[in-house]
Amino acid sequence: MSAAPRHWAAINEVSFVAGMRLLFWIFRVLGRWPFHLLLYPVLCWYLLTSPRARRVSAAYLDRVRAYAPVPRLGVLRHFAAFAESILDKMLLWGGVYDVGAVTLHGEDAFNRMLACGQGGLLICSHFGNLELCRVLSRQRPDVKLTVLVHTRHAQAFNRMLARLNPDSQLNLMQVTELTAATAMQLSERVGRGELVVIAGDRVPVSDRPRVAVADFLGAPAAFPVGPYVLANALQCPVFLLFPLQRAGRASLHFEPFRASLRLPRQGRDAALAALAADYAARLQHYCAQAPLQWFNFYDFWHIEKRDTSDAPG
Repeated sequence: MSAAPRHWAAINEVSFVAGMRLLFWIFRVLGRWPFHLLLYPVLCWYLLTSPRARRVSAAYLDRVRAYAPVPRLGVLRHFAAFAESILDKMLLWGGVYDVGAVTLHGEDAFNRMLACGQGGLLICSHFGNLELCRVLSRQRPDVKLTVLVHTRHAQAFNRMLARLNPDSQLNLMQVTELTAATAMQLSERVGRGELVVIAGDRVPVSDRPRVAVADFLGAPAAFPVGPYVLANALQCPVFLLFPLQRAGRASLHFEPFRASLRLPRQGRDAALAALAADYAARLQHYCAQAPLQWFNFYDFWHIEKRDTSDAPG
């Protein structure tokens, strides 16, 4: 690995927006096969000119290989899966993805919560295509989703999403730090039966990010504790959400995580570490199911200086 690993936020994901529009146009006008014909030369060029990307992908695949077989040309196919997920995002945003073909698993408890008018917290990851949660909007048009992001690009993506699909029920909210005002605003949304979505596998943008260390694919890694601090503030049901693409078929997996979550005043660090470990175990399970579908292209196992004091709230 590089001697100076970058924080994931240093990777300018918003630069993909123009490319995503181009991919979407190619698919709409020419179809998926022309998209594939253009995809692999572009991927090969990118990998040749991006040694850091190659290294972090190869390092992740080496770790996951102990739990599941990894195909030949794994790095190239890893990035090809990422490009496919970008195209699927665009199709979902544009309303031309066949959401009826997506199968749901473990949704009964989730639907019971919604039927009672109760909102909830969904802890997701950068595994698979999170945009498949748009299936929820199709099935339950009355349910709104707020996705919390750590970057400053939320407004740009919201504008692009609004142009592609003005009827979208998905809203991105930039949250670099969980404040009391933010928690109150989100609590009001959950009280109205809305859903809040937060990633559990990216450390916040901060000089001293608040994290817990948990075993993941055989080595310690830092996981954010923000999802659990937020769950403690919201006092609502918490579910894990994992999209999965296998054999050309997409599925969405809901897992009850906690009926509600209240952090103790004493031993809070231990409680947060246990929660992060439970989440990491489920993420590892799905990475073993589909190794090429976890898209964190930075040194996830590099543990920087971190805040270890008790989290507020």
